[in-house]
Amino acid sequence: MRAFDVEMSRRGFASALAAGALSLALAGCGGGAAGAGSAAGSAAGSAAGSSAAEPVEVHVASLKGPTSMGLVQFMDRAADGETDNEFDFAISTAADEIVPKVIQGDVDIALVPANVASVLYNKTEGAVQVIDINTLGVLNVVTGDASVASFGDLAGRTVYMTGKGTTPEYVMNYLLERAGLTGQVTLEFKSEPTEVLSALLADPSAVGVLPEPFKTAAIAKSEGRLSAPVSLTDVWDELAGDTGSRLLTGVTVVRRAFAEEHPEAVAEFLSCHAASVKAVNAAPADWAQAVVDAGIVDNAKIAEKAIPGCMLVCQTGKDTKAALSGYLQVLSDADASAVGGKLPADDFYYME
Repeated sequence: MRAFDVEMSRRGFASALAAGALSLALAGCGGGAAGAGSAAGSAAGSAAGSSAAEPVEVHVASLKGPTSMGLVQFMDRAADGETDNEFDFAISTAADEIVPKVIQGDVDIALVPANVASVLYNKTEGAVQVIDINTLGVLNVVTGDASVASFGDLAGRTVYMTGKGTTPEYVMNYLLERAGLTGQVTLEFKSEPTEVLSALLADPSAVGVLPEPFKTAAIAKSEGRLSAPVSLTDVWDELAGDTGSRLLTGVTVVRRAFAEEHPEAVAEFLSCHAASVKAVNAAPADWAQAVVDAGIVDNAKIAEKAIPGCMLVCQTGKDTKAALSGYLQVLSDADASAVGGKLPADDFYYME
C-alpha cells in the first residue's frame, strides 16, 4: 500500500457532477456509488454521452483513527491501479497537519473533524466545501458498574473524559442539558484517554467517556471488567433527533477550485469512498489487517472489534446539511471559535 495526499475544491460541484462524471466513477469502483447518496444518484442520469476526462492525481489527507478506517479498501484499489484517477493518500496524526496543506493547495480532498471543516471554510473565505459525512459520533460511556445502563444513570456521578474546552465537552454538556441532567453530573477531565482508562480500572464504580478505538482497546485491556453500555450517538438521536442534527465526528471536504476543474475525479472519490465504507462495515475481519497496515490501529483484533463502533458512513444528499448544520450550531452556541467564529453559509454544502 502506498502513501497519498489531498487538497480541497469549490462551487459548481453539483452541476459539474451532473455533466457526466459519475458514470466513469461507477465503473472504477464497481457500483459503489449506490451508497454515496442522492447527489451521486442524481448525477448518473445525465452522465451518458459525456467524454472521458484525462486522469489526474488527487491528493487525499485523512486522520489516524476512524475517519481513515473507511478508506482502506479504496486505498488498496488505488494502489493496485483499479481507479481511473490516481489517488494519493496521506494519514496524519492531527488536523493541524492537514489544515495548512489544504489552504496552500497541497491537498485536494481531506477527511477532517466536522468543526475543522467549518474553521477551514471561514479561514479560506469559502474555498472549501463539504462533500460527505464520513463518521458519526464515536463517543461511548464506559464503566465497570452494571447499574449504569442508560444515559440517565449518570445522575449524581462523576464522569471522566478528555476534551476540556473542545467538542467532547460541548457535546456532553448539550446532551446533559437535553436530558435534564445539568448540574447533576460532574465532568472531570483528563489529558489523555489512557488516564481515563486508569481511573476506570482503579475504581470498578467509576464512569468514563471514551472514543473508538480507545473504547474497544480499554475493554480488551480490562479483561472483561469494563463494558460500554451507552453510545452518545444513540443518546443524541434520542434526545435531539427531532432537530434533524446528528452527532458527528468527521466530514470530507474538497477545495472548490479542484472540484470545478476536476469534477470527474471528485465523483470517483465519492463512489469509491462509498464502496469502501460498505465493504469495511460488511466484513470487519477481512479489513482489520489493512487498518493495521495503514498505521491506523496497532492490533488487528482491536481493529476488527472497533470497526462496528466507529460509525463509518459515506453520507451525502439532502439529510447531510441538516445533520451537519445542527451539530455545528450546538458547537457554535457553546463556543463560536470552535467553528471558526461563525457558521458556514449555505454554499458550504454542495449537496443542496
